Amino acid sequence: MEFRLIERIRERTAQAREDVHLGIGDDAALLAVPAGVELAAALDTLVQGVHFPVGTAAFDLGWKSLAVNLSDLAAMGAQPAWALLALTLPEAMDAATRVAFVDDFADGFAALARPQRLALVGGDTTRGPLAVSVAVHGFVPAGQALTRSGARVGDAVLVSGTLGDAAAGLSLLRGGARASDARAAALVERLARPQPRIAAGLALRGLASACIDVSDGLLADLAHVCAASGVGAEIDVVHLPRSSALLDLFDDAAARDFALAGGDDYELCFTVPEPRMAEAEASLARLGCGATRIGCIVEGAGVRVRDVDGAWLEPARRGWDHFGA
Repeated sequence: MEFRLIERIRERTAQAREDVHLGIGDDAALLAVPAGVELAAALDTLVQGVHFPVGTAAFDLGWKSLAVNLSDLAAMGAQPAWALLALTLPEAMDAATRVAFVDDFADGFAALARPQRLALVGGDTTRGPLAVSVAVHGFVPAGQALTRSGARVGDAVLVSGTLGDAAAGLSLLRGGARASDARAAALVERLARPQPRIAAGLALRGLASACIDVSDGLLADLAHVCAASGVGAEIDVVHLPRSSALLDLFDDAAARDFALAGGDDYELCFTVPEPRMAEAEASLARLGCGATRIGCIVEGAGVRVRDVDGAWLEPARRGWDHFGA
């Protein structure tokens, strides 16, 4: 059964690439890294009940398991190339359910992989609590990778897209709300099928001084940039980009908290020297995701938040921590 499942995944995710000399079907893949590039590699694990709600559609899980990893490549300014997949399926699944789940999962994975010409080159299937691990590999010209450590005092802090939608969508699901309303459906969609900002990451090479994807929450992730760069940051609540769906369905305080600490947005948070800010904004506007300046890099450490009245705000939460109290 295991090998039949692997073959179904292979068939549904097939993507030819000349740099894949040997893919699925052997003990390891044989891959050729082009000259003059660095290989960017990232891995994430999604566990049911921790990273995705019980009952998440298999198609959505296939999509999201790849999306969260592609977002890491986007934050590095890397072009996706290959992926490895480890899929753990519950023992309670009967054979027919298992096959249907794998087919839908692979279709969701492929729907996101194919536009990026990303090839699935290997992995594993096993039994246990429902979980997915994906490792991705991408290329970036030598010396041009975006990192967390380049932010400098005086740089502008920007984010792509809008913040808080995914966390709001999760809140709706936990509250038992049905996504029949178009606004609620839009928020749940942001949770289930995030859009990794690959094109934005590529456009920011040579423009951004530092970059990170917003996975654990804006405050937590921007704090990582500050720590790596040895600087502090100040952001203004009034400038946080929030969708009309979020603002329509939640009050100002809730929308603010989702945007600051909700996580699962997979937007890019990046810093840009002031003279290049307009160029960065124009580049991301052409891509359709846009970029919004939310603050600046300052001397010091950590991230401070200025509320709409100009006073410093102490948020109740600063983001997701797997091992937090």
